Amino acid sequence: MFSRLFAPKVKVSAHCDLPCGVYDPAQARIEAESVKAVQEKYQANEDSDFRTRAILIKEQRAELAKHHVSVLWSDYFKAPHFEKYPQLHQLVNDTLKALSAAKASNDPKTGQKALDLIAEIDKIFWETKKA
Repeated sequence: MFSRLFAPKVKVSAHCDLPCGVYDPAQARIEAESVKAVQEKYQANEDSDFRTRAILIKEQRAELAKHHVSVLWSDYFKAPHFEKYPQLHQLVNDTLKALSAAKASNDPKTGQKALDLIAEIDKIFWETKKA
């Protein structure tokens, strides 16, 4: 009897912890753009101190980009998104691997590959926001 008395009258569900407007692949893109820019600056400068600082900054930015992609994957994208976009799991995995490659490399091509993959995630993300 008490359980019926104190039972919730309305069942609710939430898509995420906060309104979904807080998620945006632009955060990952900005960090990945920094990675590529640092790689280009590294290539254009022979100073060993500059290059050491560039590597440190590049690695930090790559980690931040990976964090933002991971948050989208784990917190924003839900089962209906993965059903509609079956390539999404692989795309996120490929993006994380590309960011790891960019983190480990000073070749701007690796930074560009990460940016290209983030652009694909961005496209899917905004399609899901329209739905």
